[in-house]
Amino acid sequence: MQYFKPEAPYFVGDCMPFFHDGTFHLYYLQDENHHQAKGGLGGHQWSHASSRDLIHWQHHPMAIPCTEVWEGSICTGSTFYHNGTFYGYYATRTLDRTEKLSLAISQDGITFEKTLPNPFATPTAGYSPKHYRDPFVFQDETNGEFHMLVTAEVEDYRLYKRGGCLVRLTSPDLKNWTVAEPFIIPGDYDAVPECPDYFHWNDWYYLVFSLAGKAHYRMSKNPMGPWLRPAVDVFDDSNVAMVMKTAAFTGNRRIGVAYLACHKDNKDNGQRLYAGHTLFREIIQHQDGTLGTKFPKEMVPASGSNLTLAYKPLTQGVSTHANTITLHADEGQEAAIVENVPQNVRITLNVKPKAKSADFGLWLRGLGNFETGYQLHFLPYEKKVTLNGQSISCVEGLDQPFSLEIIVKDDIIDVCADNRRCLIDRCYELLGDRLFFFCQNGDVTFDTIEIAPLN
Repeated sequence: MQYFKPEAPYFVGDCMPFFHDGTFHLYYLQDENHHQAKGGLGGHQWSHASSRDLIHWQHHPMAIPCTEVWEGSICTGSTFYHNGTFYGYYATRTLDRTEKLSLAISQDGITFEKTLPNPFATPTAGYSPKHYRDPFVFQDETNGEFHMLVTAEVEDYRLYKRGGCLVRLTSPDLKNWTVAEPFIIPGDYDAVPECPDYFHWNDWYYLVFSLAGKAHYRMSKNPMGPWLRPAVDVFDDSNVAMVMKTAAFTGNRRIGVAYLACHKDNKDNGQRLYAGHTLFREIIQHQDGTLGTKFPKEMVPASGSNLTLAYKPLTQGVSTHANTITLHADEGQEAAIVENVPQNVRITLNVKPKAKSADFGLWLRGLGNFETGYQLHFLPYEKKVTLNGQSISCVEGLDQPFSLEIIVKDDIIDVCADNRRCLIDRCYELLGDRLFFFCQNGDVTFDTIEIAPLN
């Protein structure tokens, strides 16, 4: 299921993971031709796959389909289990492009039946009718009250175009809901917080929401906040890993799922389109409660035996031995090359920079003698990692040894640094078979290099 998409013309849109009784459920919006169905309304429907081990997956019939003419799209929501019933809360986008809340229930989490009235809630006075979607339900552990967070926008907010919020509704029975005050108003310009997620994990409460498609999180010691914004408040700073939401998994683990957006005309610099492939991350929790990401070990694409390839210097300040490359670049730049690297490949290695190394990394799918390639840069002074124009910042420890894992599959390059930060991009155009290692103004060793073709 890592990097999965249905057969054309369908793609994976917003993902809604859910964990219950040892089974990880992935509900997701089945998208047709990048939001073009039903005259641009989306025509989305809830698709469903499940697994108990993240390896073997079962695809189920459509969970919540469009069944009425007035349903322009079955939009994002959440699943909540209580007293033997699965509650599938979702938003319905209607033909006039307004959004309303709906509910379907199930006894097995597979076959859902829509309930009446449908929809059961519309925006109340003071909130925009164009933004009322993405319901997420949780229960207050302290008093048993149910809460629903809904993407909304306060009309006539006191700060210009900054009224995007998560409005909070409360209920004693999961059926009758009362509008309360907004749960959070992030204050970003002309942006509403979408696709909320809320969870309690090892003494911390977390609130997740997406702004312009990028998932952000807040943290608190209290179930209702106040919410602290950490220095790095995103799971993935890439502009193609979209609207990540999370769910628990066996062993006190937590798994995040996003969709990997496509680009128009399959161009590296093409316009980003809605929907694409699934993207799974394991969420990690640091001692201070902040979060990071790594590859779920069960979902790394299978690969063959490690290849025996020659490591060749391109410049004088390079030494190679077996699966080790050392680059001494006190001034200027040094580089080495590996040829005949498969298009679809898994690369693992350890990176050992010496103090005051300014810039080092790899070029993937390279051509010529350091002529072109998809550039993966590590910049210790700036605490920054870049991949083909994408970047993650505030990355600690780049001046210390760290592990590196790279998956190159079709048009996807996925990177995990030190099992705590990930970066991904779509890379459509370069198809070279050369892998370059480089260092500029520094001294770095790449060792324990393993290059294996994907099966």
